[in-house]
Amino acid sequence: MSLRFKAISDPDGSGSNSKEQKMDLGNGSEVVYVPRLLSSDESWKFFDYLNKEIPWTRPTIRVFGRSHVQPRDTCYVASKGLPELIYSGYQPHAFSWDDFPPLKDILEAVHKALPGSTFNSLLLNRYKCGNEYVGWHADDEKLYGPTPEIASVSFGCEREFLMKKKHSKSSQERRSDDEPVSKRLKKSSNPDHHSFTLKHGSLLVMRGYTQQDWVHSVPKRAKAEATRINLTFRYVP
Repeated sequence: MSLRFKAISDPDGSGSNSKEQKMDLGNGSEVVYVPRLLSSDESWKFFDYLNKEIPWTRPTIRVFGRSHVQPRDTCYVASKGLPELIYSGYQPHAFSWDDFPPLKDILEAVHKALPGSTFNSLLLNRYKCGNEYVGWHADDEKLYGPTPEIASVSFGCEREFLMKKKHSKSSQERRSDDEPVSKRLKKSSNPDHHSFTLKHGSLLVMRGYTQQDWVHSVPKRAKAEATRINLTFRYVP
């Protein structure tokens, strides 16, 4: 079932957030979607730069005890002095923000769209066609803490993004009153499986307990014949 977002009002009247939409997933999990973080022209310029200038690699990773080549290209950028990232048995080289200056421009746009949020690391992924994908997973590495905020910017081909709830005891028993009343979210009436499309130049944000209680994926799609580049910004304490 497709996600249905609730539009957020524009608090300062600038119009910059007039299309920002929010969805409560329940139990302290939240998704925010901005259909157009950047203009189409800006987004294509960034796409061309990223596609040509990023030193993409396709590492061998280990999943469920088996080694295989990751079905997409990747690159990692992080601020100096952060702990090393390791996922699925793979430790990527951490490039500097100064190695690719346009990434700092995209980061600035993300920070502007999300007042009060801070990000200091970036994992880039490139899907060259519909056969390239990422399977069900949660970004729950200890590196990011228990309730990470993850901001995902998409360029190029639109791809379907799926979410489904983990049916664990901890997710079912967590109550919304763990947080102050002012921060409680209205409960969602949506089921535990969601599907929606990430557009060129869009921003998707996952917050709260999303990585503890939910998993997400970008599945194979035969009709997705063009390249998609995705940037996921995270904060490492």
